[in-house]
Amino acid sequence: MSNQTESRPPFPPFTAETAAAKVRGAEDGWNSRDPARVALAYTVDSAWRNRAEFVNGREHIVAFLTRKWQKELDYRLIKELWAHDGNRIAVRFAYEWHDDSGNWYRSYGNENWEFDENGLMQRRFACINDAPIKEADRKFHWPLGRRPDDHPGLSELGL
Repeated sequence: MSNQTESRPPFPPFTAETAAAKVRGAEDGWNSRDPARVALAYTVDSAWRNRAEFVNGREHIVAFLTRKWQKELDYRLIKELWAHDGNRIAVRFAYEWHDDSGNWYRSYGNENWEFDENGLMQRRFACINDAPIKEADRKFHWPLGRRPDDHPGLSELGL
């Protein structure tokens, strides 16, 4: 159960506007590549399925993200709202990264999110596929960190 003093607006039930704000907030957090910061958006007992890995609780989220971003270098992510209803949001996303040998990838995925009444994510289910790309085919070129507001999203990029 989440700590009732913690909250992360916007809160459910979501409108199209508040769901889009929640998605952008999540994108901004993940683009920080700061595992401790990202984990604060989740309940203390949050349950994830990420690909074939099951992650439970903030401590494991931090460990998972630390490991992820040690492997996925120069990570840049774009998320897009797909659907919302009540306390649930569906998202599609893509991110680009390279490994320590310089091989570039674009990872595509979908996530289903469920939030508690305080706006903390209590469940996250992610399906992700990695596609090798040439460095010249990259589309995400902003400086590491938050995607600039004027940078195109997934639909505008044809992804």
